[in-house]
Amino acid sequence: MVEGAVRTRRLPRAERERQMMDAAVRVFGRQGYRGASMDEVAELAGVSKPLVYLYLNSKEDLFTACIRREAKALTEAVREGVADPALPADRQLWEGLHAFFRYTAENPDGWAVLHVQARTHGEPFAAEVAAMRAELVVFVTQLIAVEARAAHRDPDLPEREVAGLAEALVGAAESLAAWANSTDGVSARQAAATLMNFAWAGLGDLTAGRPWTPPPA
Repeated sequence: MVEGAVRTRRLPRAERERQMMDAAVRVFGRQGYRGASMDEVAELAGVSKPLVYLYLNSKEDLFTACIRREAKALTEAVREGVADPALPADRQLWEGLHAFFRYTAENPDGWAVLHVQARTHGEPFAAEVAAMRAELVVFVTQLIAVEARAAHRDPDLPEREVAGLAEALVGAAESLAAWANSTDGVSARQAAATLMNFAWAGLGDLTAGRPWTPPPA
């Protein structure tokens, strides 16, 4: 049983729903989808189980709503981190990564819902996370492509030239966030710096028009 349930005064519907969603993210993040119960969500939120069903319909609908809310919050955090287009590419990437790791560190239950729980319980949950991931990959691809096109002096440089790098970068960020959240003493800033040191040597050369090429076959 998740501890911490508090009975609260009557609240407006939006606030009550947010309270139930907060409780659900905590329960799903710690117990998993199958291990979680609507009783635990209701107790933690300080409401009756029928009220949870009234607001959020079913356990599956509640879990889906949690995935969507956490995915939206994460992508918004990353986009807000890269809010200044005048910054150089490395600074924009740093700000975006720092925002990503800061969010995952400050919201470990939400990150567990996205990175572990949703992916291990099949459709339609995995599809919700895949959509979020695809949005992040497109965002990073566009970020890198702008600088690469300028460096190559080719405004038509196709995004596929950098899409693979963006895919690898997002995958590395996901794995590093899981590691950082399970390792004592690793801050969001340290995690972001680690990934920048790992990735920017190659990305920096690409955006400067100096891509590495394999030797002849």
